[in-house]
Amino acid sequence: MGDRRLAAWAVLGCAVSFAGVWVAQRAVHVSMVDVMVYRAAGWTVRTGGDLYAMRFGDARLPMTYPPFAGLLFVPLTWVAVGTMRTAVTALNLLLTVVLAALSLRLVARPVRVPAVILIAGLAVWSEPVWATLRYGQVNLLVAVLVLWDVTRRAESRWAGVGIGIAAGIKLTPALFVVFLALATVLVATDRARYLRRALTAAATFVATVLVGVAALPHDSRAFWTRVVFTPDRPGRAENAANQSVRGVVARLEHTGTPGPAWVLAALAAGVLGLAVAVAAARAADRLPLSAAWAAVAVGVTALLISPVSWTHHWVWAVPMIVLLVSETLRRRDGRWACAALAAVLVFCSYVVWYVPHDSTRPELHENAGEMLVAAAYPLGGLAFLALTGVVAARALRTPAHDRGSGRPVRRVRSS
Repeated sequence: MGDRRLAAWAVLGCAVSFAGVWVAQRAVHVSMVDVMVYRAAGWTVRTGGDLYAMRFGDARLPMTYPPFAGLLFVPLTWVAVGTMRTAVTALNLLLTVVLAALSLRLVARPVRVPAVILIAGLAVWSEPVWATLRYGQVNLLVAVLVLWDVTRRAESRWAGVGIGIAAGIKLTPALFVVFLALATVLVATDRARYLRRALTAAATFVATVLVGVAALPHDSRAFWTRVVFTPDRPGRAENAANQSVRGVVARLEHTGTPGPAWVLAALAAGVLGLAVAVAAARAADRLPLSAAWAAVAVGVTALLISPVSWTHHWVWAVPMIVLLVSETLRRRDGRWACAALAAVLVFCSYVVWYVPHDSTRPELHENAGEMLVAAAYPLGGLAFLALTGVVAARALRTPAHDRGSGRPVRRVRSS
């Protein structure tokens, strides 16, 4: 009875939280402009128009995703705009609950209703999730597809499909395929598992490309030969909302067209992120939650190296914070509590919006303090990668036996 009562109170609290978000977003008249762009893209596909010539609204917003995503957006045209907005908001709230459950599964915690509902009820007020709801974005769906994949049983024949579909919708999750390929070569154990997942993910992604080519040959040719090579298409590089390495470099250089420096910085971040993720995977027999450290590291790295990573792309903050809180509870060390609190402050304080930002492009004239605040998410991501590197390095230096007890360290099986 006690557990049921606790679950009931948790559900009630989450319902109140979700209702509060819903009311607050309607009170400030959120535009849900991104889902309106998705709808326009779906209508263009449905009517046989030019998908990448399409522009929506006064801001003339373009379609930036692969043709496969355009096909998935067609159902948005089957209902009225009001119904679509309500349905997409409800779906994103449901996906927040799923993200919370998968985050718990990622860190090997019991997936119980009170814990899931508590995390979801709090997560909707974090800036990345709030912004995803505000714009009607697909970020929660993409993150859920990837986490559903990486938390599946090792022997699952479907492992890799989620990553492939996510990459077909939005290219950045393809970095997980690169990680799996590297782990196949560099990780001594479970090579067959990594190889199988890498091949399945790559094959699924290729299948999404072929579906796009078959259904939309002209648009596919335009995307894969031209659109994919235009990093400025999603928006201004220096925009305060752009929380990628490229955005940081653009603001540092006071320019909307950052030069080779951003490419070098992104390459460095990519190498660092993949290196620490592989190191965490290599330490699987000595590092509890090695799969969680590796997965979040790859997710963060993909956001850092993308030409544009809007704040709402950073929904990976949810599994990151769940991981840090889990480590705090496991290690019972105040330093881990500080790390978890720092992550909460970065991603839940809306700090990146404290700097000037409007259509006059004040981001081109930021001072040092404003640049630091505007780089909060990339700095938080880099700090997490550094922490992952330290944790993995210490685990790799640890002998195969516990120094204190002399007993073999029980291996925590990666999912």
